[in-house]
Amino acid sequence: MAVIAVIDYDMGNLHSVCKGLEKAGATPKITDSPKEIVQADAVVLPGVGSFDPAVQQLRSRNLVEPIKQIIAEGKPFLGICLGLQILFDRSEEGTEPGLSIIPGTVRRFRPEPGLTIPHMGWNQLEITQTNAPIWQNLAERPWVYFVHSYYVDPIDPQVCAATVTHGSQKVTAAIAKDNLMAVQFHPEKSSDTGLQILSNFVTQVQTPVAMGGF
Repeated sequence: MAVIAVIDYDMGNLHSVCKGLEKAGATPKITDSPKEIVQADAVVLPGVGSFDPAVQQLRSRNLVEPIKQIIAEGKPFLGICLGLQILFDRSEEGTEPGLSIIPGTVRRFRPEPGLTIPHMGWNQLEITQTNAPIWQNLAERPWVYFVHSYYVDPIDPQVCAATVTHGSQKVTAAIAKDNLMAVQFHPEKSSDTGLQILSNFVTQVQTPVAMGGF
């Protein structure tokens, strides 16, 4: 059975993610060991909190290179919420450099009349990479659960796998490129839709193919 490393860097509720992966038929392993991460069949990087402490934690635990290594090796990788944002070059939330795996910036929602920040609760995805396996067996515009004040703005628009609209602002809600997939929303809090997304990810681990693509 495939082993999925769930990276522990004190920045999120790992157990709800693990429960979702277990329901999808995977064996999740919570770890902050660089060796265990690179030996795993796939990796999930969850995250809740602020940008600077997250990247500081990853660097202090020597986890940046293992993350880059498994992505470069083509192993399935899933980033969740803050685990999406720290893949980018920088964030308006802080001053620390990000991992620069995906070129671009993390930006704060622009204030506008009637707009609630953070963007919190259920919202509908508009899927832009309809061929990405991560979206298989979902409704056309699935509802998922968000909690965020910042969103990713990739330089290459083709990596965008789905968008979401909050107020008048349409922003990237997920990215997919080859074996790398990352989402701004919380699949572990997104009911049956979220479980299906995690199940799709587990399927890619068990039968590896490109997860994204243009």
